[in-house]
Amino acid sequence: MTKNVEFHKLQEVRLHHIAYISATTSMQRQLESIPIYRMTKKDKNIVVIDQYLIADFLQESFPNHTFEFLGPAQSIIRITTQKKLPSYIFAVVVWLIIFIGTAMTIINFHYDVSMQEVHQKIHFLFTGEHTEFPLWIQIPYSIGLGVGMLLFFNHWFNRRLNEEPSPLEVEIYHYQQAINQYVADNENLIKRKEKLDKNR
Repeated sequence: MTKNVEFHKLQEVRLHHIAYISATTSMQRQLESIPIYRMTKKDKNIVVIDQYLIADFLQESFPNHTFEFLGPAQSIIRITTQKKLPSYIFAVVVWLIIFIGTAMTIINFHYDVSMQEVHQKIHFLFTGEHTEFPLWIQIPYSIGLGVGMLLFFNHWFNRRLNEEPSPLEVEIYHYQQAINQYVADNENLIKRKEKLDKNR
């Protein structure tokens, strides 16, 4: 089964939308066209379809066949509407806020660890002279700081430096996995409560 599926409108969900099907040609065509769920406005923007619901439905439709499921136990369907592109003014304002915040963070860090004094002491160890601004240390250090951040995040604007994911992408991936797990668990809990209420 496919873990994440995106639709741009409310529509009928068929089996081929949420699963990869391996079967004979004729059987595969039948399975692909089977309607599994019809999305409505009540679903809002997320629908979770469990493996066992599909299994029950297939067993009722094809009692003489055996089905095996591989992969995730749920398929999470998200209904995404077309979003307006942010304005350039908004992008510039956000960029300025991030730039100023990052600059203040770096400045405060260097002030806390007395980086200028460290550079002065390194300069004295190598030259035996005292100077307030050892530029031959400070300039390469500043360039190295920028290059190090560039290599750490593995991006130069829209270009990726290598095929490895950046630490930010890994964190976003883990965050998305946690959201998916929460959505699946919460949706199943709601369904169980609804079933219990109906049985009472």
